[in-house]
Amino acid sequence: MTDAGWQSPEFARRLAKRHAAERRFKWLGFSAIALSLAFLALLLFIMLRNGLGGIDWQFLSGSDSTSANVAGVWGATKGSLLTMLVTLLLSFPMGVLAAVYLEEFAPKNRRWVEWVEVSINNLAAVPSIIFGLLGLAVFINTLGFPRSSPLVGGLTLALMTMPVIVISGRNAIKAVPPSIRDAALAIGASKVQTVFHHVLPLALPGILTGTIIGMARALGETAPLLMIGMRAFVATPPGGITDPSSVLPMQIFLWSDEIDKAFVQNTSAAIIVLLVFLLAMNGLAIYLRNKFEVRW
Repeated sequence: MTDAGWQSPEFARRLAKRHAAERRFKWLGFSAIALSLAFLALLLFIMLRNGLGGIDWQFLSGSDSTSANVAGVWGATKGSLLTMLVTLLLSFPMGVLAAVYLEEFAPKNRRWVEWVEVSINNLAAVPSIIFGLLGLAVFINTLGFPRSSPLVGGLTLALMTMPVIVISGRNAIKAVPPSIRDAALAIGASKVQTVFHHVLPLALPGILTGTIIGMARALGETAPLLMIGMRAFVATPPGGITDPSSVLPMQIFLWSDEIDKAFVQNTSAAIIVLLVFLLAMNGLAIYLRNKFEVRW
Protein backbone atom coordinates (compact mmCIF):
# COMPACT_ATOMS: atom_id res chain seq x y z
CA MET A 1 0.00 0.00 0.00
CA THR A 2 1.36 3.44 -0.88
CA ASP A 3 1.86 6.30 1.54
CA ALA A 4 -1.18 8.00 0.08
CA GLY A 5 -3.21 4.87 0.84
CA TRP A 6 -2.14 4.87 4.50
CA GLN A 7 -3.22 8.49 4.82
CA SER A 8 -6.49 8.18 2.94
CA PRO A 9 -9.81 8.99 4.68
CA GLU A 10 -11.07 5.46 4.00
CA PHE A 11 -8.15 3.87 5.86
CA ALA A 12 -8.57 6.36 8.73
CA ARG A 13 -12.25 5.36 9.06
CA ARG A 14 -11.39 1.66 9.07
CA LEU A 15 -8.70 2.20 11.69
CA ALA A 16 -11.05 4.25 13.85
CA LYS A 17 -13.69 1.49 13.61
CA ARG A 18 -11.16 -1.12 14.77
CA HIS A 19 -10.09 1.02 17.71
CA ALA A 20 -13.73 1.57 18.68
CA ALA A 21 -14.40 -2.19 18.58
CA GLU A 22 -11.37 -2.81 20.81
CA ARG A 23 -12.56 -0.20 23.32
CA ARG A 24 -16.04 -1.73 23.40
CA PHE A 25 -14.57 -5.18 24.01
CA LYS A 26 -12.35 -3.86 26.82
CA TRP A 27 -15.32 -2.13 28.48
CA LEU A 28 -17.42 -5.27 28.12
CA GLY A 29 -14.74 -7.37 29.82
CA PHE A 30 -14.24 -4.78 32.54
CA SER A 31 -18.00 -4.60 33.15
CA ALA A 32 -18.22 -8.39 33.49
CA ILE A 33 -15.38 -8.42 36.04
CA ALA A 34 -16.85 -5.47 37.96
CA LEU A 35 -20.31 -7.09 38.07
CA SER A 36 -18.86 -10.38 39.37
CA LEU A 37 -16.82 -8.61 42.03
CA ALA A 38 -19.83 -6.50 43.02
CA PHE A 39 -21.93 -9.61 43.66
CA LEU A 40 -19.07 -11.16 45.65
CA ALA A 41 -18.60 -7.96 47.66
CA LEU A 42 -22.34 -7.80 48.37
CA LEU A 43 -22.36 -11.41 49.56
CA LEU A 44 -19.36 -10.82 51.83
CA PHE A 45 -20.89 -7.63 53.21
CA ILE A 46 -24.19 -9.32 54.07
CA MET A 47 -22.49 -12.34 55.63
CA LEU A 48 -20.07 -10.21 57.67
CA ARG A 49 -22.84 -7.89 58.84
CA ASN A 50 -25.10 -10.76 59.93
CA GLY A 51 -22.56 -13.27 61.18
CA LEU A 52 -19.39 -11.56 62.37
CA GLY A 53 -20.90 -10.80 65.76
CA GLY A 54 -21.68 -14.48 66.32
CA ILE A 55 -18.11 -15.73 65.86
CA ASP A 56 -16.52 -16.38 69.25
CA TRP A 57 -14.70 -19.23 70.94
CA GLN A 58 -17.94 -20.89 72.00
CA PHE A 59 -19.14 -20.91 68.39
CA LEU A 60 -15.82 -22.13 66.96
CA SER A 61 -15.31 -24.88 69.52
CA GLY A 62 -18.90 -26.10 69.94
CA SER A 63 -21.00 -28.60 68.02
CA ASP A 64 -24.57 -28.67 66.79
CA SER A 65 -27.31 -27.99 69.29
CA THR A 66 -31.03 -27.27 69.40
CA SER A 67 -30.22 -23.96 71.10
CA ALA A 68 -28.70 -21.25 68.91
CA ASN A 69 -26.80 -19.76 71.86
CA VAL A 70 -24.63 -22.86 72.40
CA ALA A 71 -24.51 -24.25 68.85
CA GLY A 72 -21.09 -24.27 67.16
CA VAL A 73 -19.30 -25.38 64.01
CA TRP A 74 -16.35 -27.41 65.31
CA GLY A 75 -18.14 -30.72 64.77
CA ALA A 76 -19.05 -29.82 61.17
CA THR A 77 -15.61 -28.31 60.54
CA LYS A 78 -13.86 -31.46 61.74
CA GLY A 79 -16.24 -33.55 59.66
CA SER A 80 -15.42 -31.48 56.57
CA LEU A 81 -11.70 -31.80 57.28
CA LEU A 82 -11.87 -35.60 57.61
CA THR A 83 -14.12 -35.90 54.55
CA MET A 84 -11.79 -33.77 52.42
CA LEU A 85 -8.80 -35.77 53.65
CA VAL A 86 -10.39 -39.06 52.55
CA THR A 87 -11.41 -37.47 49.24
CA LEU A 88 -7.91 -36.15 48.52
CA LEU A 89 -6.10 -39.36 49.52
CA LEU A 90 -8.28 -41.39 47.14
CA SER A 91 -8.99 -39.10 44.19
CA PHE A 92 -5.56 -37.48 43.71
CA PRO A 93 -3.29 -40.55 43.31
CA MET A 94 -5.90 -42.56 41.41
CA GLY A 95 -6.74 -39.64 39.14
CA VAL A 96 -3.09 -38.87 38.39
CA LEU A 97 -2.24 -42.51 37.70
CA ALA A 98 -5.26 -42.86 35.42
CA ALA A 99 -4.24 -39.71 33.53
CA VAL A 100 -0.65 -40.95 33.17
CA TYR A 101 -1.75 -44.33 31.86
CA LEU A 102 -4.28 -42.96 29.38
CA GLU A 103 -1.89 -40.34 28.03
CA GLU A 104 1.44 -42.19 28.05
CA PHE A 105 0.91 -45.97 28.16
CA ALA A 106 -2.55 -46.80 26.80
CA PRO A 107 -2.54 -48.17 23.23
CA LYS A 108 -3.66 -45.64 20.65
CA ASN A 109 -6.70 -46.05 18.41
CA ARG A 110 -8.19 -48.86 20.49
CA ARG A 111 -11.94 -48.93 20.88
CA TRP A 112 -11.92 -49.70 24.60
CA VAL A 113 -9.58 -46.75 25.27
CA GLU A 114 -11.97 -44.45 23.45
CA TRP A 115 -14.85 -45.81 25.53
CA VAL A 116 -12.94 -45.11 28.74
CA GLU A 117 -12.14 -41.56 27.63
CA VAL A 118 -15.76 -40.85 26.72
CA SER A 119 -16.95 -42.33 30.01
CA ILE A 120 -14.58 -40.12 32.03
CA ASN A 121 -15.73 -37.02 30.16
CA ASN A 122 -19.36 -37.94 30.80
CA LEU A 123 -18.72 -38.63 34.49
CA ALA A 124 -17.36 -35.10 34.91
CA ALA A 125 -20.78 -33.76 33.85
CA VAL A 126 -22.98 -36.14 35.86
CA PRO A 127 -25.16 -34.36 38.49
CA SER A 128 -23.69 -34.73 41.95
CA ILE A 129 -26.81 -36.31 43.43
CA ILE A 130 -26.24 -39.34 41.15
CA PHE A 131 -22.94 -39.93 42.93
CA GLY A 132 -24.86 -39.74 46.21
CA LEU A 133 -27.20 -42.48 45.02
CA LEU A 134 -24.18 -44.53 43.96
CA GLY A 135 -22.55 -44.05 47.37
CA LEU A 136 -25.77 -45.06 49.13
CA ALA A 137 -26.19 -48.20 47.01
CA VAL A 138 -22.56 -49.37 47.01
CA PHE A 139 -20.84 -48.17 50.16
CA ILE A 140 -23.74 -48.31 52.62
CA ASN A 141 -26.28 -50.87 51.36
CA THR A 142 -23.79 -53.29 49.75
CA LEU A 143 -20.51 -52.91 51.64
CA GLY A 144 -22.10 -51.99 54.96
CA PHE A 145 -19.98 -48.92 55.73
CA PRO A 146 -21.30 -46.71 58.55
CA ARG A 147 -23.91 -44.20 57.45
CA SER A 148 -23.25 -40.47 57.88
CA SER A 149 -19.50 -40.97 58.28
CA PRO A 150 -16.60 -39.03 56.73
CA LEU A 151 -15.39 -42.33 55.22
CA VAL A 152 -18.51 -42.77 53.08
CA GLY A 153 -18.66 -39.04 52.37
CA GLY A 154 -15.04 -39.02 51.24
CA LEU A 155 -15.50 -42.10 49.05
CA THR A 156 -18.56 -40.57 47.40
CA LEU A 157 -16.90 -37.20 46.79
CA ALA A 158 -13.75 -38.94 45.52
CA LEU A 159 -15.83 -40.58 42.78
CA MET A 160 -17.18 -37.15 41.86
CA THR A 161 -13.78 -35.41 41.95
CA MET A 162 -11.67 -38.03 40.16
CA PRO A 163 -12.91 -37.30 36.59
CA VAL A 164 -11.97 -33.64 36.97
CA ILE A 165 -8.45 -34.60 38.08
CA VAL A 166 -8.10 -37.12 35.25
CA ILE A 167 -9.14 -34.60 32.59
CA SER A 168 -6.93 -31.80 33.92
CA GLY A 169 -4.06 -34.25 34.41
CA ARG A 170 -4.26 -35.48 30.82
CA ASN A 171 -4.28 -31.92 29.51
CA ALA A 172 -1.29 -31.00 31.68
CA ILE A 173 0.69 -34.06 30.57
CA LYS A 174 -0.21 -33.42 26.93
CA ALA A 175 1.13 -29.84 27.26
CA VAL A 176 4.64 -31.05 28.12
CA PRO A 177 6.80 -30.63 24.95
CA PRO A 178 7.67 -33.87 23.14
CA SER A 179 11.31 -32.78 23.16
CA ILE A 180 11.43 -33.50 26.91
CA ARG A 181 10.46 -37.11 26.29
CA ASP A 182 12.79 -37.45 23.32
CA ALA A 183 15.75 -36.06 25.27
CA ALA A 184 15.17 -38.43 28.21
CA LEU A 185 14.80 -41.45 25.95
CA ALA A 186 17.89 -40.43 23.99
CA ILE A 187 20.12 -40.59 27.07
CA GLY A 188 18.90 -44.08 27.99
CA ALA A 189 15.93 -43.48 30.31
CA SER A 190 13.15 -46.02 30.22
CA LYS A 191 9.55 -45.09 29.46
CA VAL A 192 8.61 -45.18 33.14
CA GLN A 193 11.64 -43.08 34.14
CA THR A 194 10.84 -40.57 31.42
CA VAL A 195 7.27 -40.18 32.60
CA PHE A 196 7.83 -40.03 36.37
CA HIS A 197 11.19 -38.21 36.43
CA HIS A 198 10.68 -35.71 33.62
CA VAL A 199 7.11 -35.44 32.31
CA LEU A 200 5.13 -35.66 35.54
CA PRO A 201 7.12 -32.96 37.46
CA LEU A 202 6.56 -30.54 34.58
CA ALA A 203 2.84 -31.37 34.45
CA LEU A 204 2.34 -31.18 38.22
CA PRO A 205 1.26 -27.49 38.35
CA GLY A 206 -1.53 -28.14 35.86
CA ILE A 207 -2.57 -31.29 37.72
CA LEU A 208 -2.73 -29.38 41.00
CA THR A 209 -4.87 -26.70 39.36
CA GLY A 210 -7.44 -29.33 38.43
CA THR A 211 -7.21 -30.79 41.93
CA ILE A 212 -7.93 -27.37 43.45
CA ILE A 213 -11.04 -27.01 41.29
CA GLY A 214 -12.26 -30.50 42.11
CA MET A 215 -11.67 -30.19 45.86
CA ALA A 216 -13.31 -26.77 46.00
CA ARG A 217 -16.38 -28.24 44.31
CA ALA A 218 -16.39 -31.19 46.71
CA LEU A 219 -16.11 -28.96 49.78
CA GLY A 220 -19.31 -27.10 48.88
CA GLU A 221 -21.40 -30.13 47.91
CA THR A 222 -24.54 -31.05 49.82
CA ALA A 223 -26.66 -33.17 47.44
CA PRO A 224 -24.52 -36.36 47.48
CA LEU A 225 -24.05 -36.07 51.25
CA LEU A 226 -27.80 -35.80 51.74
CA MET A 227 -28.20 -39.22 50.14
CA ILE A 228 -25.73 -40.91 52.52
CA GLY A 229 -27.30 -39.46 55.66
CA MET A 230 -24.89 -36.67 56.62
CA ARG A 231 -27.77 -34.35 57.46
CA ALA A 232 -28.32 -36.13 60.77
CA PHE A 233 -28.20 -34.21 64.05
CA VAL A 234 -24.73 -34.92 65.51
CA ALA A 235 -24.06 -33.26 68.86
CA THR A 236 -20.44 -34.40 69.27
CA PRO A 237 -17.43 -33.98 66.95
CA PRO A 238 -16.37 -37.15 65.12
CA GLY A 239 -13.49 -39.07 66.65
CA GLY A 240 -12.49 -40.68 63.37
CA ILE A 241 -13.53 -41.27 59.78
CA THR A 242 -16.08 -43.94 60.76
CA ASP A 243 -17.97 -41.88 63.36
CA PRO A 244 -21.24 -40.08 62.54
CA SER A 245 -20.57 -36.54 61.39
CA SER A 246 -21.88 -33.55 59.53
CA VAL A 247 -20.08 -31.14 57.21
CA LEU A 248 -20.10 -27.36 56.96
CA PRO A 249 -22.38 -27.01 53.89
CA MET A 250 -24.87 -29.42 55.44
CA GLN A 251 -24.72 -27.59 58.76
CA ILE A 252 -25.45 -24.31 56.98
CA PHE A 253 -28.39 -25.94 55.20
CA LEU A 254 -29.84 -27.32 58.44
CA TRP A 255 -29.51 -24.03 60.32
CA SER A 256 -31.04 -22.04 57.47
CA ASP A 257 -34.13 -24.24 57.73
CA GLU A 258 -34.61 -23.64 61.47
CA ILE A 259 -37.69 -21.80 62.64
CA ASP A 260 -35.78 -20.01 65.42
CA LYS A 261 -34.60 -16.66 64.03
CA ALA A 262 -31.53 -16.80 66.28
CA PHE A 263 -30.03 -19.33 63.86
CA VAL A 264 -29.81 -16.63 61.16
CA GLN A 265 -26.64 -15.29 62.79
CA ASN A 266 -25.27 -18.81 63.17
CA THR A 267 -25.91 -19.50 59.49
CA SER A 268 -24.05 -16.38 58.37
CA ALA A 269 -21.18 -17.12 60.77
CA ALA A 270 -20.91 -20.69 59.47
CA ILE A 271 -20.75 -19.37 55.90
CA ILE A 272 -17.82 -17.15 56.94
CA VAL A 273 -16.07 -20.17 58.48
CA LEU A 274 -16.69 -22.18 55.29
CA LEU A 275 -15.21 -19.39 53.13
CA VAL A 276 -12.14 -19.18 55.37
CA PHE A 277 -11.79 -22.98 55.19
CA LEU A 278 -12.02 -22.84 51.38
CA LEU A 279 -9.51 -20.00 51.08
CA ALA A 280 -7.06 -21.77 53.39
CA MET A 281 -7.33 -25.04 51.46
CA ASN A 282 -6.92 -23.32 48.09
CA GLY A 283 -4.08 -21.16 49.40
CA LEU A 284 -2.17 -24.23 50.57
CA ALA A 285 -2.72 -25.95 47.23
CA ILE A 286 -1.57 -22.87 45.28
CA TYR A 287 1.54 -22.63 47.49
CA LEU A 288 2.39 -26.27 46.83
CA ARG A 289 1.75 -25.80 43.11
CA ASN A 290 4.14 -22.85 42.93
CA LYS A 291 6.69 -24.62 45.12
CA PHE A 292 6.90 -27.70 42.90
CA GLU A 293 6.63 -25.84 39.62
CA VAL A 294 9.55 -26.62 37.31
CA ARG A 295 10.38 -24.26 34.45
CA TRP A 296 12.00 -25.30 31.22
